[in-house]
Amino acid sequence: MRILILQGSPHMKGSTHVLVHEFAEGARSVGHEVVRIDVDRLDIHPCTGCLSCGYNGPCVQDDDNFIVKNGVLGADMLVFATPLYYYGMSAQLKTAIDRFCSYDGQLHRKHFKSALLTVAWNTAPWTFNGLVAHYQTLVTYLGLEDCGMVLGYGCDNPRLTRASKYPGEAYALGASL
Repeated sequence: MRILILQGSPHMKGSTHVLVHEFAEGARSVGHEVVRIDVDRLDIHPCTGCLSCGYNGPCVQDDDNFIVKNGVLGADMLVFATPLYYYGMSAQLKTAIDRFCSYDGQLHRKHFKSALLTVAWNTAPWTFNGLVAHYQTLVTYLGLEDCGMVLGYGCDNPRLTRASKYPGEAYALGASL
């Protein structure tokens, strides 16, 4: 299976990357191909809502979104990886997902698996409610097969994240596919 990780953290050595690395190692250990796109490193403009694409493309904007589009449409599984930023996904990941609009029809014809990897400093039980609701809405709308979530509570920095149970959970999720 070809797994695409859409990684939305601007911190290349941060807690999100700890989970991404472990998930990828787990998935590779059972023979899956894993590709990661660091969406924060791409020049992707926000969707303008012009609908010139007719939901089937092409998008009128000339930017790096084609990299995400080609990666997504070539994958069997999408993994959304993001730190929790003000109780939602990072703006970088949200911008890339918003641009799914230009190939919405193609997304609906595929039957992807999906997963969510996320971290936050907060430990309150409600910490991930908004992000999980958004992810579950994407799962429903796109007809994705949810394979699981790793919600890293109390992951204030990479050291704490590495010492937590969440890297093991990420590895196990990847290896379970």
